[in-house]
Amino acid sequence: MSREDREDKTTYKVVINHEEQYSIWPADRENPLGWKDVGKSGNKQECLDYIKEVWTDMRPLSLRKKMEENSKEK
Repeated sequence: MSREDREDKTTYKVVINHEEQYSIWPADRENPLGWKDVGKSGNKQECLDYIKEVWTDMRPLSLRKKMEENSKEK
């Protein structure tokens, strides 16, 4: 563990955008434009672990939908 990680006492929250892409954001700050809470908060590693568990398809939502449409046309 790096010195920076040991000293990071920030509580983070997991946020998601319209493309179902995840990120973490300091819990005491207003969400960036276009991002909403998913209901998970904790220290940095807890939030990153949560994202690793739930974000199993890294493709943006628009790409997944387009690929699904293309597969139905064939």
